[in-house]
Amino acid sequence: MVNAQSRPVSGGAVNNKIKMTREDKVFRGIVLVILSAMFLIILVPLIHIVASSFSSPNAVAAGKVLLWPVEPSLEGYTAVFTNDMIGIGYMNSIIYTVAGTCINIAMTVITAYALACPGLPGRGIVMMLFTFTMLFDAGMIPNYMLLKDLNLLNTRWAMLLPGAIGAYNMIITRTFIANSIPQEMREAADIDGCSDIQYLIHVVLPLSKAVIAVITLYYAVAHWNSYFNAFLYLTKKDLFPLQIVLRDILIANTLDPGAILDPELMAAKQGMANLLKYALVVVASLPVMCIYPFIQKHFVQGVMIGSVKG
Repeated sequence: MVNAQSRPVSGGAVNNKIKMTREDKVFRGIVLVILSAMFLIILVPLIHIVASSFSSPNAVAAGKVLLWPVEPSLEGYTAVFTNDMIGIGYMNSIIYTVAGTCINIAMTVITAYALACPGLPGRGIVMMLFTFTMLFDAGMIPNYMLLKDLNLLNTRWAMLLPGAIGAYNMIITRTFIANSIPQEMREAADIDGCSDIQYLIHVVLPLSKAVIAVITLYYAVAHWNSYFNAFLYLTKKDLFPLQIVLRDILIANTLDPGAILDPELMAAKQGMANLLKYALVVVASLPVMCIYPFIQKHFVQGVMIGSVKG
């Protein structure tokens, strides 16, 4: 006779499902309601912007558009993409974003790795200097004079070198490396004759994919939306990023009441100006929105999660 306690479970599966109490269900329901409300608060304005960008100027000016295009039209996008500078602006923004992000990631990872090493001489002083830059800044005029003395004005380097490393992102990366990668792995690598560069490339970088993906998105979005630096340091139109080009298009279609006497023409001009605002938001935001789904899983994991394979 077989003892029931020693009888194997069919299929080797064990039901470990935890039963939820009534209080747990109520709490989860409240959380879902709050998150759903926050989701709608964010989603509804986005839908309104997209719907308005595909509506006619008259419908937008009359405020008829809510969550669905009224009198569907592509006039806004036609006005944007018929501008000869749009292609140049897109290309320049892509160059600034890709090249600038590569520089940022290289500088950030190298600095964070060095400062995560316990035996680095003067590590505390260097960290204090980085923290100091987060609190105090020289200001706009000294930065402009510095780039002028370095002959970087009206060059692509004016968009790439300033802010080559972000102190906040560097601290996040340093904390991740110091807390998620055991020091024993460094000691084992030293015994095997692994140099610092080899250890960084073959051990630190593969285990830091999550935090690298997060700071990559931070840097890329900052470069893509960069406007003020281009406004200060660039005057050549062939170097303008997309944000400056879109600004010029919007200004060119801004209504001047004193220059238009015909009421119908004034209304049409005002409607087109309002329509362009929505179309420009979609044009400027679409690339980042397309990239984000490929990065969002790393935000779920968080910047403090690592893995060690034994």
